[in-house]
Amino acid sequence: MAWRDSRRNRSRLFLFISAIVFGIAALVAIYSFKYNVQNDINNQAATLIGADLAVSGNKPVDNSLKHLLDSLGSDRSTERSFASMLYFPHSKGTRLVQVRALQGNFPYYGTLETTPEAAGTQFKQGRMALVDKTLMLQFNARVGDSVKVGSLMFKIAGILNKAPGQSGVMAGIAPIVYIPMQYLEQTGLVKIGSRVTYSFYYKLDKSTNLEKLTKKLDPILDKAGMRFDTIESKKDNTGRAFGDLSRFLSLVGFVALLLGCVGVASAIHIYVKEKIASIAIMRCLGVKASEAFLIYLIQIVGIGLIGSVTGAVLGTAIQHLLPMVFADWLPFTISVQISWMAIGQGILLGIIISILFALLPLISVRNISPLNTLRLSVDESARSNDPLRWLVYLLILAFVVVFSYLQLDSWVGSLFFTLGILIAFAILSATAWLLMRITKAIIKASWSYLWRQGFANLYRPNNQTIILIVSIGLSTMFICTLYFVQSLLIQQVNLSTSGNQSNMILFDIQNSQEKGVVQLTKQQGLPVLQQVPIVTMRIEEINGKTAADLNKDTTIKIQHSVFAWEYRVTFRDSLTSSEKLIDGKWIGKADPAKEVPVSVEENLSQRGNLKIGDKLIFNVQGVQMPAYVASIRRVNWGKVQTNFQVVFPTGILEDAPQFHVLMTHVPSNKVSAAFQQTVVKAYPNVSIIDLGLILSVVDELLSKISYVIRFMSAFSIITGIVVLIASVRISKYQRIQESVLLRTLGASGKQIFTITALEYWFLGSLSALTGILIAFAGTWFLAKYSFGIPYSVSILPALVLFLMVSLLTIIIGLLNSRGVLNKPPLEILRTNA
Repeated sequence: MAWRDSRRNRSRLFLFISAIVFGIAALVAIYSFKYNVQNDINNQAATLIGADLAVSGNKPVDNSLKHLLDSLGSDRSTERSFASMLYFPHSKGTRLVQVRALQGNFPYYGTLETTPEAAGTQFKQGRMALVDKTLMLQFNARVGDSVKVGSLMFKIAGILNKAPGQSGVMAGIAPIVYIPMQYLEQTGLVKIGSRVTYSFYYKLDKSTNLEKLTKKLDPILDKAGMRFDTIESKKDNTGRAFGDLSRFLSLVGFVALLLGCVGVASAIHIYVKEKIASIAIMRCLGVKASEAFLIYLIQIVGIGLIGSVTGAVLGTAIQHLLPMVFADWLPFTISVQISWMAIGQGILLGIIISILFALLPLISVRNISPLNTLRLSVDESARSNDPLRWLVYLLILAFVVVFSYLQLDSWVGSLFFTLGILIAFAILSATAWLLMRITKAIIKASWSYLWRQGFANLYRPNNQTIILIVSIGLSTMFICTLYFVQSLLIQQVNLSTSGNQSNMILFDIQNSQEKGVVQLTKQQGLPVLQQVPIVTMRIEEINGKTAADLNKDTTIKIQHSVFAWEYRVTFRDSLTSSEKLIDGKWIGKADPAKEVPVSVEENLSQRGNLKIGDKLIFNVQGVQMPAYVASIRRVNWGKVQTNFQVVFPTGILEDAPQFHVLMTHVPSNKVSAAFQQTVVKAYPNVSIIDLGLILSVVDELLSKISYVIRFMSAFSIITGIVVLIASVRISKYQRIQESVLLRTLGASGKQIFTITALEYWFLGSLSALTGILIAFAGTWFLAKYSFGIPYSVSILPALVLFLMVSLLTIIIGLLNSRGVLNKPPLEILRTNA
């Protein structure tokens, strides 16, 4: 019976279930991508680290530790990496880069991918360098040209295409330049205050028990403030990082699926209402209520299976696009293979979700009486009080919670996600309901008939106002919020480089160079906006507790990073505009003969469990300095100026080994380039951060992020469009009698066209307007409570999106109504008889 009854309705049933196809496609594509990436991580983990064991820290190792490190492995390499300026004599260009001075045969797994290929090993044989391909393109450099690193010129041996563990995004932010270790001292770049990372890479014998070795090294390296990586730990860390991304993407796909489910529930609801007469006749012929229910449940399961298989096939095809979308983010090559596990999960999920959301309207079939053959009205109160309806609601809610838990691996996170989905749906549904009531109230008898008829369709029985506002509104909200957040962040960076604010930072200025750099800056006609001395130190003790005590006593509420971190601190007699005192008393000048009062930043006080009066001992480059916490500050880290976790008063650190930071403002790229060239020529060790360049990098990074999110949001948008088409097609069958009646009474095709256009224009505009308004509100909350930046968005993009969605809704509505407009009433009545 299910098969027979579906004969005249199969295309409509598939249209109902097609709403879930793109949600299933998104999830199957993401699951397939996830499984492929996990396999790639397992297969390529060795090339991510390039060695069996990597040890690194930000300070030189002492003799005892050096002796231990030199005893490890059958082959070892050393590397020093730090930020410095690179100068291209040919184009007279400069750029802040990450210099890596390398000695040894690293990498042991994989290669330094270069052009020409042999350059990855040959550059170590002389005064040559490997330069990142982005830099080569930016400064129009060629292999064989020269670059200046510090005080030394290097010949470009090759173009660096990829280094172990490096992604495309990181290459854009911090381009890498490799030089041989033996020339590092001659560059003159490693001086007081230089932040250098010391790395040691090892290839171990096959007989080495790596787990046993790392257990032995762990406490020794931890005490020395160093860390280690192995192939397994790199695999776990990379897998964990990608797991977070895949969980987020899965939730995005799940939102698209939920949008489709709303369309399924609405479509099946109207489909069942159309079948009331048929079901009532079957009941008269002896069919039980449960049998009538099963007839239509079988139809839904069958069509749900077809829709799920279609979505799984589409998702398997789409997964071929994902490696291109995420190529810049992942530091390894991504393979594409069919994942039967992902396909099976997608099909099973599609069938379950089809049944769950179709059950809501289907359970009403049990309440259809044989009396309905004579009486068309349905007892709505009996349906609304049906206990099974509430059971279905609970099952749907439980399904959403469990599915989100499987993605997030957190019950709290899954509950918040479910709550967020419910709130979004509730706001959109309530807005639609309210706007329907307002529309009904404002229609006047004095309006023309066409306008009254068009707007009345919004609240008549069988309207689709709520379903369209929820589906299209949610998709519109995603895109609009994304654009607003991106523009806010870019605007904030733009503000940092506008006016007379600091947009260029010079650091690693030595004491002997301070006056010269200041004088050079002024000679170029640039202002010295800030000039700050910086001293490097560590925290040795907090209230008598050391890093060693933390390992012995786990009840001490101090994070290990507080002792491991190397602090850059300054001294001054006043607060800056980016600081606010929240506890204690600011002391700007101190007596060297007494205990030193210091001010600590709020986050550091929390990590170190510090309170006013707590005792500290700083290690100032080998000299022990007792101090106490005199005040706690809140720092606005988003403001472009020098900010510090620890600030000393004047009169204490003036004679300590130090370097300086200078901040200025350059009015244009041309002036910036000229100034950088002058500084690098005179003071090669001084590094320069050009915030104008940072702006372009941030802009590019945000564009890539937004592209990824837009790609995933596209599934929601496409689902919204499919739901729109399905809903309008349902409306076509529901309204066809009304349209034929109007044609029979003499209404012209033009009049029906106008009525239809008005209805769908209002539906599209309501959907878009609701989504955009929620996006405005959501962006305001993000700006205020998440980013802590001023709220200022442009209305023009929102207006363009509003017009596009409204126009699309009208076009789809009119295309689906063309059958009524182009045929005589009698032909349509015969067709639908």
